[in-house]
Amino acid sequence: MVRFTDLYVKQIAASMRLLIWWLLPCFILKTVREVIRILYVQHDSRWISVAISVPLTLSWTYVSTISLSASILFHLLCNLQFIHFDDYAKLLERESDVMVFIEEHIRLRYHLSKISHRFRIFLLLQFLVVTVSQVVTLFQTTVYSGMINLSNGGDFAISAIVQVVGIILCLHAATRISHRAQGIASFACRWHALATCTSTDACLRHSNSLGSMEPLSQSNLLDITFSESDLDSMDYITMPTTTQLASYMSSYHRRQAFVMYLQANPGGITIFGWTVDRGLINTIFFLELTLVTFVLGQTVVFNSA
Repeated sequence: MVRFTDLYVKQIAASMRLLIWWLLPCFILKTVREVIRILYVQHDSRWISVAISVPLTLSWTYVSTISLSASILFHLLCNLQFIHFDDYAKLLERESDVMVFIEEHIRLRYHLSKISHRFRIFLLLQFLVVTVSQVVTLFQTTVYSGMINLSNGGDFAISAIVQVVGIILCLHAATRISHRAQGIASFACRWHALATCTSTDACLRHSNSLGSMEPLSQSNLLDITFSESDLDSMDYITMPTTTQLASYMSSYHRRQAFVMYLQANPGGITIFGWTVDRGLINTIFFLELTLVTFVLGQTVVFNSA
C-alpha cells in the first residue's frame, strides 16, 4: 500500500480540483441570478432582498457542495480501485504463481463489493431523484405559457446542472471501473496463451551431442524422417519424460482454471445485482429518452396553420 501513496495523493488532489471546477461556475451562476433578480424585480426594499438572497445563496451552495461531494467521493473510490487493477494487470507480467493471482483478484472483488454495498442506496436514490426532478422540471417548463428567463427559471437550470453533473460523475466512475475489472479476463487470456506457447516451444527443443539446447529445424526433421528407416529414426527422437509432461499439464490446467474463474467472476460496481457497465448505461439512456418523449408528447402541441 505504501507504493501507491503518491498515486493516492494525486487522485485525491484531482478530486478536490474537480469539485471546485464544477461548484465554482454553478456558484457564480447562482450569484448572477440573484443579482439580476434583485436589480430587475420590484421589491419594497433592496436591502431586505439582499439580506434574504445571501443566506439563500449560502444554503444552496452548502447543499450543492454536499451533493457533489458525495458523487465525487464515489468517483474517487473508483479511481483508487482503478490504480489497483492497473497494478494487477502488471502483476501478470511479473509473477507466474496462479494462486497469487486468484488471491489478489478475490481481494479486489471484495473491495468492489464493499463499495457497491455502501453506495448502492445512494446511487439508486440519486438516479431516481434526478430523474423525477428533471421530468417534473421539463413538464413545468413546457406547460408554462409565459416568458422563461434567468430570473424565474435560473434556479431550475442551475439545480439541474448540479444534479446531472453528480449522476454523470457516478455513472462514469462506475462504468470505468467495471469495464476495467471485466477487462482483466482478456489480460489473463493473453497471459495464458503466451505461457502455453512458450511452454510448447520449450518442449520442441532437444539436446544435441554437446549437451546444448537448440530448436528443431526443418533440416533436423528431414534428417530424422528420411535418413534411416522409420523404426531406426525413432531412436533419435528425444521424448519428454513423464515428469515433464505432468508438470506442463499441471501448470496448463492451473492457468486454464484461472482464466475460467476470471470469466465467471468479472467483477465491477453492482446495484442489487445489476452491473453498472455500458449495457446498463444504454438502458438508462433509452429510459430517459422515453420519459422525455412522453412528457413532450403530452405537453407540446403544434397547431396547423
